[in-house]
Order: sequence, then structure tokens, then C-alpha cells
Amino acid sequence: MQKQIQGDRLSWGDTVFLNLEREGMPLNVACVCVFEGKIPFKACVRFVESKLSLIPRYLKRVVPPPFGIGLPSWEYDPNFDIHNHIREVTLKHGSDAELKSLAGTILSKVMDRQRPLWDMTLVHGLKGDRSGFIFRLHHCLADGIAGVGIMNKIMDASPVVPRLPRRKLQRQVPPTPEVLSAITNGCVDSYSELVKRILDAIADLSSMAERAAANGGSVSKDELTHLLPEFSLSTERLRFNVLYRGPQNFAWADIPLAEIKAIRHICGTSVNDVILALVTATIRRYLELHGERVQGRMLRMMVPVNLRGTEGPGELGNRISLATVSIPLDVRDPRKLLATVLKSTELLKRAHTAEVWSLAGGLISMVPAPAQRLAGHIISRLPFTPFNMVCTNVPGPQIPLYLLGHKMLHCYPYVPVGGEMALNCAIFTYNGTAYFGFSGEVHAVPDLRRLEGHLRLSFTELREAAGVHTPRNKEEKKKRNRVSAKPKVASAPAPVPVPVQPSIPIRPLASVKPAIASEPPVKEEGVTRLIA
Repeated sequence: MQKQIQGDRLSWGDTVFLNLEREGMPLNVACVCVFEGKIPFKACVRFVESKLSLIPRYLKRVVPPPFGIGLPSWEYDPNFDIHNHIREVTLKHGSDAELKSLAGTILSKVMDRQRPLWDMTLVHGLKGDRSGFIFRLHHCLADGIAGVGIMNKIMDASPVVPRLPRRKLQRQVPPTPEVLSAITNGCVDSYSELVKRILDAIADLSSMAERAAANGGSVSKDELTHLLPEFSLSTERLRFNVLYRGPQNFAWADIPLAEIKAIRHICGTSVNDVILALVTATIRRYLELHGERVQGRMLRMMVPVNLRGTEGPGELGNRISLATVSIPLDVRDPRKLLATVLKSTELLKRAHTAEVWSLAGGLISMVPAPAQRLAGHIISRLPFTPFNMVCTNVPGPQIPLYLLGHKMLHCYPYVPVGGEMALNCAIFTYNGTAYFGFSGEVHAVPDLRRLEGHLRLSFTELREAAGVHTPRNKEEKKKRNRVSAKPKVASAPAPVPVPVQPSIPIRPLASVKPAIASEPPVKEEGVTRLIA
């Protein structure tokens, strides 16, 4: 995907996200945050409004080009009202399950395109003296990395409460351009961007050919044969690869980042490899829970790759490519699974597959906007599955962030679902914790929250297989050692029990159904570079 072009127009790539959306199938990126304490609504509104000058795009709406000629543009909303974008809700019971349900309801709705494409919902009444914050923005406005940049602009790195401005935000809305001028400028900008795209594609092809010639021995023939399926458009469907109907559910879990890094260090992999292995094991458990066969089957994940390079996360728009990672679902040994993931990701990096997909995406995004709109509505309804799911990992700040002096305790990311990918997963690392967010269509994945337990169980198995000892495990080991070190005292022989005839008949063992001990019961309480 390319940068924003002159004239503050959407790029070709951002326009694709706009055109793929349809009623009932929103394409937003989002996060659900939990803060300590009670955040007052009026102060929150004033605080966010004071930050809008740092993000001018938040004051602009998407305006389609006249007669569909050219690309859409970002233009200031003449009727902008901050209260259309920040709302408050009070939970009835205050449970995490209620917060998840509320998030699923909000994330299932398409935003009004007559207004800037972002909103925030302040949630009161969370148990434990906490506040919730549901923050979403359209994918055409930003990807996950850019979303982190926005978060850093809105929130503070200090618990000191900033001084709030007394006056409302003052802004001057430029006059709307004339229709003829808008058409002319739109055609010129679109043509200029098209020429630039073609030149960039030629340069990318030349660069890829040079690297392939220089590194001809980096990928063997056998490895090349293994890579060919990664560029295939056909994927074997899993039980959640059904046509999206909506609405959505949202579930989450978190894992200490230090323990993930410890596994990475011991096994010689990357943090991203550990995350992919955990997601694969989680999906395998979910499929087996529903009696689905996993032997000989693959999980094909679409993994976004950050292309920003030296540019900071504050650059809006989408600057991502993708890589496809196919992992066998029948590898049960945790360390063998992690080694399999490492082998696949290393091969993909050596083959520069993300660059190939970036080139393909650039060519697709050059399709004229009217054809994009038509194709988007058709494609979103086709029984077509290029991937089983999306798995996106966004690195966030590793220091606490604050909103009006309230510390952000947790931040659970959300990635949209649609088409025949009715289950996706987003990961966000913040302040020493990896937060996993599972988004799923209610009909395809009605028991989405089971994934939370599956993820924790898969992580426990991988941690134990890698020999990672948590502080709690170390304390338990010391306690066992102290108990075993105590001198043994001879005790009197225990009395021989007198057999008692049972008063009720005992059922034969064959009639007792075995319980699945490996799966814990489900409890109701409770935005990118994976290969860079």
C-alpha cells in the first residue's frame, strides 16, 4: 500500500478497504481498553477534543469524487460535533463478559460515512473500580501501526493530569471546491498516482530480480516447491470459513510477554514465531473440541507485514503488505510445532514473499474506483477463501499510558472479519503483556470464548515443554523441597478398614462417560509485522 497522495486524497490501497465494506460487514480496526478508576465523561470529551489538532484527519470525512471519477478525498466536516464521536455507556452488571458483549455489538455496526470515520465509547460501571474504553476507526484511515501512533498522541506517558483547555476547538473549514475543479484535480491526481504506481511496480520487479540473481542459492528447489502453495488462491476450508452474515462476538486473553520472550530465547525463534505457534495450537484444540479432523490439514494464516521502514507510526493510511503462513494442524508436540513455524517463516523471509504480495496488492489497487466498488460488493459475498484467518501482531509501547491520569491496565486489539474469514485474531503487546483479541461471526463461532481457555492451555504446554519456570513455579518448587527435606517421623500403623457393603448399586465403569480433562470449562467472567 502506498502513501497518501497530493491533495489529501485516499490512496488506491486505502480506497480498497473503503470499497470492500458493505452494510452489516464493517471494516474497522479497534481496541478495547481497561483503565483504573472512574473517568468522568465531560472531562474525557474536552481532553480528546484538545488532542484533535494533532490529528487533523479526525476532523475530515471521506467525500466520493464527482461522478465516481478519480479517488475519494478527505475534506473537513462542516458540521463536526465531538459528541457524535464520543459516547458513554453504563454497564448493568459490570462484568468483563458484559463488556465483551457490548464491544461485539459496537464492532458489528458500520460507521456513518457522512462524518469522520472514528468513534470512542467510554464504559462506566466495570467491577473493581475500573472504566472501559472502546476505540475504533475505519481501516481506510489507518492500519494497526498507525493506530498505535494515534494512541500515543491521545494518551500520555505521565500520570499527571494535563490542564484542560477552557475553549472549544476552533477551526476554519475551507470552502468546498467547484465541481469542475474537483473533477479536474481528481483526474490529475489519480493519473499521477497511477503512473507512479506503474513505475514503482517496474522498480520493484527489477529489484526482486536482482536479489533473486544475487541470492540464487538461498532457496533450494525443494523449498521452492514447498513455497508454491503459499501463492495459491485455494485454501481448504475449516469449520469457521463460512460466508459472513454478522453480527460479531469479541473475546480476549493475555499472556506475560516476558515468558513469551523466554520461550523464544530457549528455542532460538522469534516472538512472532511463538505467537503463531500458540494461535495454531489454539485453533487445533477448538477444531478437535467440535469433532473436526486435523490430521493432514493446514492452517493458512494471512499475516500483515509493516512496510513503513524509517517512517514513524504516526503516518496515517495503510502501509502494509502480507505474508501467508501455512502450519500443519496435526503437530501436537509444542516444541516440534514451534520448530515447524520457525522453518516456515525463515523460508518466507528468504523468498521475500511479502514483497511479492505487496506488488500484487499494488497492481490490484490500481483498478479504477467504480470497478473497485462493484467488485468489492461482489467479492464480499462470494464463497471464496484465500486464507483461513488473519493473524496480526502490532507492537505497542512497553511503558504505561494514561488517560486523564488514569492508568491503562489492559488493551485488547480487534481485527475485522468478513467474506469467508469469520474468525480472526489480533495481538497487541503493551507494557509487558501480549493481549490476544479474537473476533468471530456469531453463527460461525458461537462459542468464541472457548478460544480464551484453549490459548491459555496451549501456552502452558509450550512453556512447560520449553522449560520456562515462572516465579510462581519456582516458589512452588522451593516449597516442595522444604517439605521433602523435613525429617520423617515414624507413625503408628493405620487401622485396617472394615469392608462395608454398599447400600446402593454401583454402575459399571463402561456406562460412565469420560470427562475431557484437558479442556477447562468456559467461564462467563473473565491494529503490524509478524515477519519483518
